[in-house]
Amino acid sequence: MIKKSMFAVLAATGLALTACGGGGASAGAANGSGGDKITMGFAQVGAESGWRTANTKSVQESAKEAGVDLKFSDAQQKQENQIKAIRSFVQQKVDVIAFSPVVESGWDTVLKEAKDAKIPVILTDRAVDSKDTSLYKTFLGSDFVAEGKKAGEWLVEQSKSSEPVNIVEIQGTTGSAPANDRKQGFEDAIKDDPDLKIVASQSGDFTRSGGKQVMEAFLKNNPDIDVVFAHNDDEGLGAIEAIEAAGKVPGKDIKIITIDAVKDGMTALSNGKINFIVECNPLLGDQLMDLAKKVVAGQDVPQRVVTEETTFTMEQAKQVLSSRQY
Repeated sequence: MIKKSMFAVLAATGLALTACGGGGASAGAANGSGGDKITMGFAQVGAESGWRTANTKSVQESAKEAGVDLKFSDAQQKQENQIKAIRSFVQQKVDVIAFSPVVESGWDTVLKEAKDAKIPVILTDRAVDSKDTSLYKTFLGSDFVAEGKKAGEWLVEQSKSSEPVNIVEIQGTTGSAPANDRKQGFEDAIKDDPDLKIVASQSGDFTRSGGKQVMEAFLKNNPDIDVVFAHNDDEGLGAIEAIEAAGKVPGKDIKIITIDAVKDGMTALSNGKINFIVECNPLLGDQLMDLAKKVVAGQDVPQRVVTEETTFTMEQAKQVLSSRQY
């Protein structure tokens, strides 16, 4: 039996490492703005979830407020589209490029092209696995391993009995940093409890429809499911639809743990259909614009900027739901 309790952990603070800015400073002056107004090329992953929509809105609104000329591209979750967009930004001689990588691998060539053009690059939300960290100036985003670990630690706290707990995992987009890292963090957190076992794991591509489809398959092939760990709220919300269609009660018959804390997810948590949510803050726009101005001006910036985030139980979600911005 999984008992109810509260478990909240604040995200880790950023590393103190620094990287030299530069490269784009002369471009800002060359466009006649004296370096005050900069042009940013931003290649977004897509619009696969409520979190991503909020992230895009934050970037666009913050750029407008900061006086940054934003050239925006939607990759529709395809790496080739992002690479094409980045090359277009290089050809347009923007002052700075920012993007959220669809997957972790395969960026070195295009990032080197940006570096050779002396255009600084900022990674947002997701990291790349390049060994050459000089190809980008900084990475702004969450600690995905910590997020997965928080989810697993909460489950360990709830599972104090000696009964087996069958877990199914709905992963994010295959090969993406959040999917890889959240899986690692969750597994690390539960590995010492022999009663907690992941019996099935499959990608739902961070979408509600994907979460529903994967959960339907899980329910068909695994009749005894105790817990769902979904890599984001949208997948968890899709899982709820499948669980209810199967005649079971989400949050009771099957416990649900998700990551993001978007409004729809928090609403489900408040209603008891989700049991625990780890926050992943999409409102990165202001921090991104600040970093962009600094790297274009040639200032030093942290090599890694980690956003501060928390966790929510049902009671905590009820308290903050009305004030959620996304």
